[in-house]
Amino acid sequence: MAAPQKPLQSTGIDSRLRDAGLFVRQAVRTFRATGAVAPSSRALGHALARFVDEREDPTAPLAILEAGAGTGAVSRVIAQHMRAGDTIDLVESNPEFAGRLAEQLTSDPDLSGIADSATVHQKLVTDMGPDVSYDVIISGLPFANFTAEEVREIMEYYFSVLRPGGRLSLFGYLYTKQVKAVIAPREDFLRQARSGWVVEEWVNRYGVGTERVLANLPPAWIQHLRRPTED
Repeated sequence: MAAPQKPLQSTGIDSRLRDAGLFVRQAVRTFRATGAVAPSSRALGHALARFVDEREDPTAPLAILEAGAGTGAVSRVIAQHMRAGDTIDLVESNPEFAGRLAEQLTSDPDLSGIADSATVHQKLVTDMGPDVSYDVIISGLPFANFTAEEVREIMEYYFSVLRPGGRLSLFGYLYTKQVKAVIAPREDFLRQARSGWVVEEWVNRYGVGTERVLANLPPAWIQHLRRPTED
């Protein structure tokens, strides 16, 4: 008699395929808040997690914020870079994404290892309030889809909760401004341009590095910023 077969277990690949399907469905419904057509790549995640690795004090634990965590594509990569004692707040305003992310903390092999150090918050990042502080902030929010006033509010919030010497890494997509200049209504192009000018203000004041990540859909750029130790 043949031995009874064990039921097939869900693999990490199965989980990521479900996440990709959820992401695409939500992107179609709520593109302004999602701002992408596919989850971020691991290459982009590793570049965004740069300062989780590059620590001024290798022995000190980090408090990390990921804003716009989605279904956890970048969160999984951040988890690989975290060390004992690190904590992370995963903030996501989309309830479908936030629910899936909370589920992943117990079921996904890449995230379950940080389940005791991670908290999912289903809210706008600016609703996290002033009584928090972070060493590293990783922002996945689609600034190109926001108004200049919204971008300024978020950047001001980031720097209010970022500890002196702390790092902020944010990203956008290459060539979107050029594409919108050709195909988008004039008001959409101008809104994105004004939002971009706000980001440039902060980069000009606090930027410490720029990266391009071509291994992403679409290709992305990253800006790394640092809050001065003395403001």
